[in-house]
Amino acid sequence: MAAQDSETANGQTWDVAIIGGGPGGSTAATLLARQGYRVALFEKARHPRFHIGESLLPANLPLFEELGVAGEIRAIGMEKWGAEFVSPWHREGRQAFAFAEAWNKTLPHAYQVQRAPFDEILFRNAVRHGATAYEGCRVTDVTFLPGTQGVLVDSRQDDGTVAQHQARFLIDASGRDTFLANRARSKRRNPRHNSAAMFAHFRNARRHTGREEGNISIFWFDDGWFWFIPLPDGVTSVGAVVWPYYMKRRDKPVTDYFLETIGKCPALAERLRDATRVTDVEATGNFSYQCTHSHGPNYLLLGDAFAFIDPVFSSGVMLAMQSAFAASTAVDAILSERQSARAALRAYDRSLRHGPRHFAWFIYRINQPSMRDLFMRPSNRFRAKEALLSVLAGDIFGDTPIWKSLRAFKLVYYIHVWSHAPRSLRAWFGRRRAIRVTAGEV
Repeated sequence: MAAQDSETANGQTWDVAIIGGGPGGSTAATLLARQGYRVALFEKARHPRFHIGESLLPANLPLFEELGVAGEIRAIGMEKWGAEFVSPWHREGRQAFAFAEAWNKTLPHAYQVQRAPFDEILFRNAVRHGATAYEGCRVTDVTFLPGTQGVLVDSRQDDGTVAQHQARFLIDASGRDTFLANRARSKRRNPRHNSAAMFAHFRNARRHTGREEGNISIFWFDDGWFWFIPLPDGVTSVGAVVWPYYMKRRDKPVTDYFLETIGKCPALAERLRDATRVTDVEATGNFSYQCTHSHGPNYLLLGDAFAFIDPVFSSGVMLAMQSAFAASTAVDAILSERQSARAALRAYDRSLRHGPRHFAWFIYRINQPSMRDLFMRPSNRFRAKEALLSVLAGDIFGDTPIWKSLRAFKLVYYIHVWSHAPRSLRAWFGRRRAIRVTAGEV
């Protein structure tokens, strides 16, 4: 493999251009640059910058090792040994899950991180490995050239400087900006699961003690669920994920509405009783979507640029990074001509869809009464609890043999649904009403 040398009118030529310097884009840039490819990484903001999504999964840790950043992430992270679900509808009230009880005992914990330093570590790591990074540089347009000539990438830096770059291959890691999908109008609201979110950071929230201090808490309430994520500096991230109808009902400023929503969940309100909000409340609407295709002859989408479902299992960063590993494998095979683009991209597509598909089955049902029952009263018959914990840990890409046990869990779930048919039907119709939004809204 060797980089091709040529020049465009006012920019440079690269083997790979990557839109987006978040975890997915930075990971792909690191892996490809490490293999000797000339990589340009375009990030519209400047690191460090705020981003939501602070909770990682145990399956992230081997990826950090592979990238050579495990020590840096450990230094900024709070250890997360498990998760808890808090329900107002069950006498147990609270059910804790420890990652150490999953099928694979070698992934016992993850981290909670502030995304600003976390994302910057991954971004600077790409530069250390040879990627050329453009910060404060927004990609404004792309033009795909005929045949195998690649793509032209137009960019504008925040000082107004414009340039055009040519690349043999393009990776869209633009996250929820979904750069290519928006231009191709291939982004589709997920008809089976749609939600909106409000979130902020608080100081002096009441946390658990000991090893459980860093665990994420999920609080169910009538209109959705809350996350409670302890961060290393004493700040706690709190967010409400709600059905679209709930946000459409808002009749006051978002800050007041968020605090009012917290009041609907007494268990969470108690843990925030002495807390002080230290950031503005932000909101994002109707964010569950998937694109109609993941790739073309000389480009691919990874992570949230392709699909986003719901953050209930904290899968976003892990799926973005995992798809970046798969993307780098596909791009290397294509550019080195070891495999045809069609075959490499088909393999990439299968890998990309694997994670969201398996998380989605649980996410679509997480507010269904039968699923709440099974989470609040877990059983390890047929090793179903171990398999479920493996999913919660993100351990779904390797050779951990969880699939028969997951099928057993799903069978138990369906039996439970039918044994409580009237309640299940009420919940199904309620969900249908809850996710009904204006056609075409994303």
